Amino acid sequence: MKISYNWLKTYIDTEVSLDEISAVLTNIGLEVEGVEKVGGAKEYLETVVVGKVLETQPHPNADKLKVTKIDLGDGQATQIVCGAPNVAAGQTVPVATIGTVFPGDFKIKKSKIRGEESFGMICSEVELGIGEDHSGILVMDDALVAGTPLSTIFVEEEDHLIEIGLTPNRADAMSHFGVARDLYAAFKAREINGAFTSYNVDAYPTTDFGANPIAIEVADTEAAPRYAGVYLKNVTVKESPDWLKTKLRTIGLSPINNVVDITNFILHDLGQPLHAFDADKIQGNKVIVKKLAEGTKFTTLDGVERTLKGHELMICNENAPMCMAGVFGGQDSGITADTKNVFLESAYFEPVTIRKGAKAHGLNTDASFRFERGIDPTITVDALKKAVMMLVELADAEIASNITDLYPTPIENFTFDLRLAKVKELLGVEIPEATIKRILSALDIKILNENNGTLSIEVPAYRVDVQREVDIIEDILRIYGYDNIEIPSKFSFSYVPTTSIDPEKTEDFVARQLTAAGFNEAMNNSLTKKEYENVFFYPEGENVEMLNPLSADLAVMRRTLLNGLLENVAFNANRRNTNVKLFEFGKIYRKLNSAYEEQRCLGIILSGNYTSESWTGNLRKSSFADLKGLVQQIFVRLKIEITAEKAANNDNYTDSIKIFHNEVALGTIGIINKKLAKKIGVSQEVYFAQLNWDAILTLANEQKLTYKEISKFPSSRRDLALLLDNTVKYEELYLAARSVKTNLLKDINLFDVYEGDNLPAGKKSYALSFMIQDENKTLSDQEIDGVMNKLIKVYQTQFNAELR
Repeated sequence: MKISYNWLKTYIDTEVSLDEISAVLTNIGLEVEGVEKVGGAKEYLETVVVGKVLETQPHPNADKLKVTKIDLGDGQATQIVCGAPNVAAGQTVPVATIGTVFPGDFKIKKSKIRGEESFGMICSEVELGIGEDHSGILVMDDALVAGTPLSTIFVEEEDHLIEIGLTPNRADAMSHFGVARDLYAAFKAREINGAFTSYNVDAYPTTDFGANPIAIEVADTEAAPRYAGVYLKNVTVKESPDWLKTKLRTIGLSPINNVVDITNFILHDLGQPLHAFDADKIQGNKVIVKKLAEGTKFTTLDGVERTLKGHELMICNENAPMCMAGVFGGQDSGITADTKNVFLESAYFEPVTIRKGAKAHGLNTDASFRFERGIDPTITVDALKKAVMMLVELADAEIASNITDLYPTPIENFTFDLRLAKVKELLGVEIPEATIKRILSALDIKILNENNGTLSIEVPAYRVDVQREVDIIEDILRIYGYDNIEIPSKFSFSYVPTTSIDPEKTEDFVARQLTAAGFNEAMNNSLTKKEYENVFFYPEGENVEMLNPLSADLAVMRRTLLNGLLENVAFNANRRNTNVKLFEFGKIYRKLNSAYEEQRCLGIILSGNYTSESWTGNLRKSSFADLKGLVQQIFVRLKIEITAEKAANNDNYTDSIKIFHNEVALGTIGIINKKLAKKIGVSQEVYFAQLNWDAILTLANEQKLTYKEISKFPSSRRDLALLLDNTVKYEELYLAARSVKTNLLKDINLFDVYEGDNLPAGKKSYALSFMIQDENKTLSDQEIDGVMNKLIKVYQTQFNAELR
């Protein structure tokens, strides 16, 4: 959001510097992302000077060009070729001399135009960057002296543009008035000198102007809780005065005409969007606020015909829609140069309704941006009055009606209790009660009652982000200042061991780990197809069948999580999403010896590419190692050790292993049988793990928290590159290293495997790293070499390893 510093100062008067103001704004949540100087003298106008046109002659080789002689104050007649239709002898004009560089790196050079030399350029308003008229050259006051630089004539008021990164919840600060109000609250709470002057509409005439000739009907009071309008006649639509155009240009808006510019000014001044209708185009002299049927056609101000969805709130006349409320005006009801009478609207629209309408048509306007987030419902009429007074002053408007204000159910302020003890509990510091009350007062929050450390407070309706006790505590901290909260030098806490883990928290813990690895959670039906007993390989007679199945697809309870997850892979692959990472927590069921059993499991399925396509790296297909590594990480996080891996005898897999903790089976990991996968509609490689979640929870409960002090003494790393038979597995090397009698070997890691050229047939190379450390002293080279020699001897003896 763009804020003009000079505009801001119309509300707040302070000697505090702009840098300090920026720091305070950032500290109270209105983060200043940048400050840019605007206005002042334009440097490129230093070489643009006042010239007197001495004579003009038709160009001998071009009908639309003229050859002029210009006095630039140097006593000479400078020849300039000009194509403007209004250039004439005797005029005083701006002339860009040779060497002038305009914005965009447009440089004025000596040139020949159709054979005639030209030593400069006579300029229009647009070329000088001081106006919008490009129909001809700018004709200036004859009293100006030739040769005077324009940088001394066209000097705009110097200003600074403040760029604020406004968060969506701060609807109250979406205007200069709102920012000034929040800034003053911070000043007041921190005892910084500054005065705040609110807007004032007391000068609005109290005359009875009679009934509004435009009848107003609000058919949907939920979507439009408040709607106000006033009728103005004999309006003169013309260019806005320079001060208004400068304010709008500073914040990045292009002036249009005085009526539209005033509505834009009020929007950015007070945060209240207004809309001006050409009153003579309102058919039946009636404004109806309602929703129209789906399929209704409506042409917006940009000339696009839009088909309404049925949930948009519309401003209509007696026969047709005129405006999409709070979003965009219509093509046939807007202000033009011929407008004489104006119906001016100010309203509070329900945020969700406006958001739905704007998003449905891909529209994002300054008005919808504010309405969607919730504007101040109490400022509706005041904003209308301020705009009317400006129209009277700048557009010669005559007030022709009283203000119609339809507000059947006023929006109430928010009331709730604030416990001072809760403030200390959440913030971790004790803010003095007097300071808290001063902050609340600065934020326009009333204290209705006080009882035993509890304040009953009333929050203004415009603070839509403050409706709960925690919200107001956050606001207190925001104004008090995050920097005023001292960061302790150390944190002390006591570990309180729990007797058991929370199954739901553990499940959520693992789910977060899987989603962090790029997996999505699936939820499949526990009922499945009876025919799957002929597809999946599990013992006959163990199905739990429904006595009265709803359909053949829901006839039995699932025996494994595989069938549902494999269906998910097929569903995705059929829709060109071949890279699938899914997990599911769920129960499986079986009938065993006339008894029924159920077991909660975790299923993880992986298929397609493991990595996404990116400029930083190549695609990599998923592998069994990826899935196994993921499962191992889960057990590491749960502090459960996998003590054994055995080949699994399961026909659902082409190749699989069963993992154990001592004698407890934890689950199975493997590559799904391709024939089975094809029966479900999957033609790509699939990797699947099903873990016994009930057993995992039991083991997780048995784990005790242990800790020890980090050693003060350094560790040393040593590497070995071993040439081995290609039948040797890393697990064997790991276990062999662990069998070495030493307390110094802390960690073992395999960091490279090589098979290929330059190695003997049937051989491969393993590169292993070893971390060696004594927690009581710094090891000598001799001690480290002693451990390494033991490792080398074990590898040479057990595996016939050769050092590379």
